[in-house]
Amino acid sequence: MKSTKPSTFGMLLAGIALPLLRAFAFPVVHVPAPLVRYVAPGGSNTNPGTRLRPFRTISFALRNAVPGETIFVRRGVYAEHVELQRSGSAARGYITLRNYPGEHPIIDGYRLRHWLGSLGIDALIAIEDASYVRVVGLELRGLKTSSANIVAAGIFVSGSGSHIELLNNHIHNISTSVKTAEGNAFGIAVYGTRAPQSISDLLIDGNELDHLVTGSSESLTINGNVQHFTITRNTVHDNNNIGIDAIGFEQTSPNPTYDQARDGIISCNLVYNISSAHNPAYGINGYGADGIYVDGGTRIVISRNIVHNCDIGVEMASEHHLRFTSFIDARSNLIFANNSTGVSVGGASTQNGGTRFCTVFNNTLYHNDSLKSGNGEVTVQYNAAGCRFANNIIDANEQGILISSAGSASIAGTFNYNLYHAPRGVVPHWNWLNHSFITLNAFRYASNQETKGLFSDPLFINSSADNLMVQPISPAINRGEFLTARDVGERDVAGHSRTRGGAIDLGAYEHDAP
Repeated sequence: MKSTKPSTFGMLLAGIALPLLRAFAFPVVHVPAPLVRYVAPGGSNTNPGTRLRPFRTISFALRNAVPGETIFVRRGVYAEHVELQRSGSAARGYITLRNYPGEHPIIDGYRLRHWLGSLGIDALIAIEDASYVRVVGLELRGLKTSSANIVAAGIFVSGSGSHIELLNNHIHNISTSVKTAEGNAFGIAVYGTRAPQSISDLLIDGNELDHLVTGSSESLTINGNVQHFTITRNTVHDNNNIGIDAIGFEQTSPNPTYDQARDGIISCNLVYNISSAHNPAYGINGYGADGIYVDGGTRIVISRNIVHNCDIGVEMASEHHLRFTSFIDARSNLIFANNSTGVSVGGASTQNGGTRFCTVFNNTLYHNDSLKSGNGEVTVQYNAAGCRFANNIIDANEQGILISSAGSASIAGTFNYNLYHAPRGVVPHWNWLNHSFITLNAFRYASNQETKGLFSDPLFINSSADNLMVQPISPAINRGEFLTARDVGERDVAGHSRTRGGAIDLGAYEHDAP
């Protein structure tokens, strides 16, 4: 029988090896549990902030927050202004302010007196010069201003900082009652007010912003020295001015070199019922509110959004003389039933700025200009140059206007590979540089545009129910100019692969997707 007793050599080896292994082994790391604090309406700021003994106010909890800490806000109503001026860190993690899972906390502005933070902004949540912070799952409501000197906001981010995330919040009924153009309010506003330090790596995702009375301001805006931003999956609706805006040249940054929102993505948002028709800032019946607007921004992708029943669907322009919105890619968007026009490029007058080197690829525009103002589906205004329109479906309503231009001051760039359509019995119109053409061939001959364009019924599946996918026999199938994924993106508006079968469909949808 074999002995199990270790040999003397084995005992000696163990006596040498084990101490060596202990000496060179990785040290045991004791990872601390995530730091968590709680806030509840029945708590007290003399409590330690535990789940059973929570703080009373959000502001108190944030005042002492450290990197990596999560502050859970329990159900209830909190009538307070919240300031977040502390930062998390890359090493230790975000400071996170969020709802307790499954609960619905409300920050209520109805009962608050005005409080002025940075730049004269009265915000329910103010974030200034902070990095690595998150705000998640809160309802913010009811803040109002009646003064032209006070701007109301749901969330206001200012200064500089990085890695700021605003996620899944519901912001509504923020308003100004000032009856002139000096009245202002915001749902979410991000102002990069420093230079060269920017606000960067910004994520605004999954929020709902509605029933805002914003006066001359916007529902969701980024302005000034803001770069590397992502605005995705937000629902913006029933507000009286612009839905989503990326702004430059307003002297928000102290250095003009950095005074542009830039290098960002505006994608997968739903924007509807945005109109300034009854907004005193616009005068009587001023239909000028965009669903999505880039006013002076640069290098921004606007993709896979659904924009309907706004005054203007998507606009790329500049309101500042000799300044330009540039290098914007608007692609795979569904744009329909907007009051004034579907897509607009260029400045509103010769005294405004304009648009340079923007692309409008693979969008579906359907029955825009519902007011029949003469703008039609695509409007080319002043000072528009180097822009390309390709692979779009452009389907006019009963007035038949497909393209309108502002006159000889417009230099549109190129239109090609687009599919045009107007209802049966309606005369189509391409209004181009002070001339109107009623056939695609006439427009093609006079403008040297649309050598590969097509006039045909796109055969939508059910346009009366806003189903603007095309049927399998549609002339839009595989008729697009072959553009790279960098040009048209990898996904259509429904999230399906854009390039399949060696050809690209026209419009926002790729029919042969699985």
